[in-house]
Amino acid sequence: MGAISKLMIAVLFAIAFGSSPAASAYPDKPIRLVVSFPPGGSSDSIARIVQPGLERELGQSVIVENRPGAGGTIALDQIAKSAPDGYTIALGGAGALVTNVGQQTMPYDPRKDLAHVTPLASSPFILAASTSFAGKSLGDVIQMAKQSGQSVSIAHGGNGTLMHLTAEMLNRMAGTNIALVPYRGTAPVVNDLLGGHVVLGIVDPPPAIAAIEANKIAAIAISSATRFPQMPDIPTFAESGLPGFESAGWFGIVAPAGTPPDVVAKLNGAFVKVLKDPAVIKQIRALGSEPMPMTPAEFSAFIDKEINKWSAIINALPQKPN
Repeated sequence: MGAISKLMIAVLFAIAFGSSPAASAYPDKPIRLVVSFPPGGSSDSIARIVQPGLERELGQSVIVENRPGAGGTIALDQIAKSAPDGYTIALGGAGALVTNVGQQTMPYDPRKDLAHVTPLASSPFILAASTSFAGKSLGDVIQMAKQSGQSVSIAHGGNGTLMHLTAEMLNRMAGTNIALVPYRGTAPVVNDLLGGHVVLGIVDPPPAIAAIEANKIAAIAISSATRFPQMPDIPTFAESGLPGFESAGWFGIVAPAGTPPDVVAKLNGAFVKVLKDPAVIKQIRALGSEPMPMTPAEFSAFIDKEINKWSAIINALPQKPN
């Protein structure tokens, strides 16, 4: 057998049964994890919770870098334009991966320009009320809204956020026209609920748990499909009269499109193993979130499903959120 034939056989064998030398050596230098949110939030906290385990699993340093702005699209645009070698990855949220799709200003396509590694965690939303609110249940809210029209309003964390769209979905499924009031984030909504300046708000658990447990604000319903383990006494929207109602904020790990599949698989394996660590699960749940490991294919399918779901809500709005 000639040298050329032996070389061809070796190449074919490598393609069929192994990966390239560069890919098999991955990672051989530190990995940069760009977080598309500011320091101190739940997503940033979870990135730092999983960081030590990732370094252990991958055998390299994982450097967390915060790059917030434009609802997360600045960071993900940077990732979409980065070298597809697995050394620059990002943590992105539902806004930058789902709800911004279709906007002309979006600089990338999250389905085509990004490789999907795995979701990290999800967190449902709570319909909370000030202590001055007369209603006690979701049924009361719906009944009051239908009787008094726009005198009932719901504050939320900002136009275009999943909290906003969750409130829009409530109106759509309940047949109500409750006025929705945008705020700049969840914490100001909780503060105004505490002060009685607003009577209802859609909030996420981290800034609200302490106030709910202290009976300073009331939890009317939670948007998870089943009762949330950290707050099992709060009924779901679905069991409170809106079957099929489900909504959650979430964020996951993405890489540039074109990242070798075996590199994506190695990253996925490391993240999933860390997310199944009981100590990590405990820390994530303490933040009011739930670990959400998936395969890359499952994550891609999930993103498609979320885009379809929320696009239907957004397209039905008289004015698209900015």
